Amino acid sequence: MTTLEIGRPTAPAPTSTQSSAGRGGALRWGALGRPVLRVLRSAVVVWIPVVLLSTFITFGLGALTDTNPAAQVLGETATPADIDRMNHYFGLDRPFLVQYFSWLGHAVTGDLGRSYYTTLPVTDSITQALPVNVSITIVALLIAILAGGALGIGAALSGGGWFDRGVTMLCSAASTVPPFVIGIGLIVLFSVTLPILPSGGYVPISQDFGQWLRFAILPALALAVEAAVAIARQLRTSLVGELRENYVVGAEVRGLTRRRVVFGHALRNASGPAVTVLGYYVPQVIGAMVVAEAVFNLPGLGKLSLDAAAKGDIPVIQGVLVTMIALVVLSNLLVNAALLRLTPHAKRREQ
Repeated sequence: MTTLEIGRPTAPAPTSTQSSAGRGGALRWGALGRPVLRVLRSAVVVWIPVVLLSTFITFGLGALTDTNPAAQVLGETATPADIDRMNHYFGLDRPFLVQYFSWLGHAVTGDLGRSYYTTLPVTDSITQALPVNVSITIVALLIAILAGGALGIGAALSGGGWFDRGVTMLCSAASTVPPFVIGIGLIVLFSVTLPILPSGGYVPISQDFGQWLRFAILPALALAVEAAVAIARQLRTSLVGELRENYVVGAEVRGLTRRRVVFGHALRNASGPAVTVLGYYVPQVIGAMVVAEAVFNLPGLGKLSLDAAAKGDIPVIQGVLVTMIALVVLSNLLVNAALLRLTPHAKRREQ
């Protein structure tokens, strides 16, 4: 066969092309669909017992208390008939297991019951507070990914240089400081010493994006530091190891630029440990929002649950708990999906 014959284009039959495209689409779906289904299946196996156990414990603690929610709501002037009537209205006169499974069945459909004190749907209260937690958590994770990724990549490429040593020292110092201390320090620096950002409060993103960002940046920074440090450490360690692999040396010998080798090949293979660490810190960031709300006076789920706990409003506490569990489950699913997408060896194990 001559060179001209190799370069000469051929026109395949339409039916052959269509069938080949169909097979290619089926293969791509099979390659991507099976790992995703396995991730979903493993999440169901792991998280359903967690949800059942955590909600059951919450109900159990509420049942063990000597306080009667109906008597607390109605006050000292309530008669026994009034208390019995209110207990019946909220279903508190039924056996514990009946109450629990009834509430759990309604929670699956989005009905989290009604507050003992306001009689308003718990879902409405959570819907008002949830955007505060979600928006600031997303900003915090973005800051952690960008800052941790930049520090980790720079330290790995520095290879023991001054930047690598500086990042190591910075990470060691920052990892010992709790988020609430970082938050107070940020308030002192950016709200008192340099009054450029507000020290607390919240503006909905739908109302004014610029003002929302000004209120969200300090709590997001306070929450992002610990996760950024962990990402930088893991990414630096794994990327240094990848840069010593034979395929990196071979790619450079074949003439590929350093930038293409690092960002096109080595970084993707080295990102697995960093993504895994991110999945570990996402629930911590969600939980730390409770502290951030207290420091920065944010009207989120933490404040809602604290107010409910002070009054003994159990349906609100249970609703917040289920919402937090759902956020953790969803974040872990996203992290697992990203891990399968970024690391080919993980995908091969799933297949």
